Amino acid sequence: MRIFKRRIYMDYAAATPLENGAEKAMRKYARAHFGNAGSLHREGILAKNSLENAREDVADFFTAHSDEIVFTGGGTEANNIAIQGVFAELSYRLNGGRTSVLTEMRPPLMAGLSAYHAITSEIEHSSVKDVFAELEKRGLAVTYVGVSSDGHIDSKAVKNALRENTILVSIMHSNNEIGTVQPIREIAKTIRGFRKEKNEAAKIGERYPLFHTDAIQSALYMNVRPDALGVDLLTASPAKMYGPKGVGILYVRRGTPLAPIMYGGGQERVLRPGTENVAGAIGAAATFSLAAVRRDKESARLYALREYFTGKIQAAFPDAVINGAGEVLPHILNVSFPGFDNEEIVLRLDAKGISCSTKRACKSAGEEVSYVVAALGVGHYPESAVRFSMGRGTRKRDIRHTIGALKKIFSIMERAGK
Repeated sequence: MRIFKRRIYMDYAAATPLENGAEKAMRKYARAHFGNAGSLHREGILAKNSLENAREDVADFFTAHSDEIVFTGGGTEANNIAIQGVFAELSYRLNGGRTSVLTEMRPPLMAGLSAYHAITSEIEHSSVKDVFAELEKRGLAVTYVGVSSDGHIDSKAVKNALRENTILVSIMHSNNEIGTVQPIREIAKTIRGFRKEKNEAAKIGERYPLFHTDAIQSALYMNVRPDALGVDLLTASPAKMYGPKGVGILYVRRGTPLAPIMYGGGQERVLRPGTENVAGAIGAAATFSLAAVRRDKESARLYALREYFTGKIQAAFPDAVINGAGEVLPHILNVSFPGFDNEEIVLRLDAKGISCSTKRACKSAGEEVSYVVAALGVGHYPESAVRFSMGRGTRKRDIRHTIGALKKIFSIMERAGK
């Protein structure tokens, strides 16, 4: 078996390596401040102070208040808390509970959801889409807004889907498979106008519909300040930003009605009970601080690489289809190679020392092809779609080597098919 001196990693959208700055910050904490942040002794107080300092650093990245930042166990958990928490709070109040926000332990009652409506898109990550699918089983009406053939959501489609009983709109900032960036500001403006008109007509001051966005793929490369976007809830993940795994970020705008969906303690404003992952929070804070400094330069470099890669693919494989156009993230390039099986392509590339993927890492059980690429319509060949995602270690020579490898692989596959 051939041993490769250097692998080419093109799956940064699935996972990034831990950068030195974050690792160093976490290691320092683990050695010097290992206490439980909930303890009253000196070690506990030092841990608590470290946690709150990390929270302030993350808040600075988002230009938010520190009490609007909740540390979670990852991006998937953050999305679940954001979405389920909105309906848990609503259900609780409908069933005679107190209306104070984030102050008490209370059960996530989901009764009465049949009276309400939510909006999301057909191309959301499974940690959003599957949550809504479950809430549908409990009676919630959900509208799944489609996308154009280039992978973008029309804000007018969201406007047309809004109802008097719409409680939550959840649209991802950018897609993790095809990289398309959605018009979040326009959608937020639409929601604000709808909310204002509804409240004036009813002479009430409800916050609904609320607006959530999954910015997990965007935060490393784009400005995702919640105030600028106009969202009430936003999720991010250091694991996609050269930070630690096992920690996520949930931004909750002050006054947003949200209830816990897990129990066992009052940590993280009751929303995420359990002993705090202080080392993870510190690593996340270091990750966000470093990302803010490097964002513009690295984004520009990767945009140029993406254009270079796109050109090489189109020149070498005229039948290839680029999935996702218009405004896209700089590091993701999704390509369909009609007539070829994407899983075989990925496995053969892996054997040649090149890592990429057929779709997102967190796929649903039984999912055979990407529902994101399928949503683009006819002519995008989801069964042949491969995602290449670049990062700090990617260079032009890696792209040239990948193109050469693909040529050899397709030649072998064509011969095998004859």
